[in-house]
Amino acid sequence: MKTVSVIDDEASVRDAVSMLLETHGLAVRCYEGAEQFLAAEFEPGCIVSDVRMPEVSGLDLLRTLQTQGDPRPVLLLTGHGDVELAVQAIKLGAFDFVEKPFNNDRFVASVRNALVASESSLKERLEREDLRSRYESLSERQRDTMRLLIRGLSNKEIGQELGISPRTVEIHRTWVMTKMNARSIADLVRMSMALNIE
Repeated sequence: MKTVSVIDDEASVRDAVSMLLETHGLAVRCYEGAEQFLAAEFEPGCIVSDVRMPEVSGLDLLRTLQTQGDPRPVLLLTGHGDVELAVQAIKLGAFDFVEKPFNNDRFVASVRNALVASESSLKERLEREDLRSRYESLSERQRDTMRLLIRGLSNKEIGQELGISPRTVEIHRTWVMTKMNARSIADLVRMSMALNIE
């Protein structure tokens, strides 16, 4: 089950938010601050964090999560109708920005939307990691062959470029297609785009 991680330095806010979400059937785990949350084990789901916290602010947390490539959507709460902060948070990749006191229904709907979004971003992350490990399983010569294949070169042209026979290119090409689990060159091109391979 997906977990909503609630981070707020005020116990009363943590209690109110977790109670509201739990009454809507959502699993919640609370943290007193960003450091405590960052030290905890990864739990799929989404994050609800206060913006203004003493040690690490919500924006700092957002930056840290982005650096770590954390796929969980982040909803930021603020008690100070701070439009500038909201804009900054959205630019940093926050999923949503909710002002306290918030409308319960709107807040729960936003959390549910974040959980749906987390599903696809986690799936994308796992697919990217799988793709990366398949690419890393290629030998150096197979990677060279793949790069030239996605540039549209024929076996003969690849052979000339790499100084090997077209027959050897054919063998490397077969290995590339098999290891990358690609059905066509178009598949390989899409994979290389996802991996940022030129």
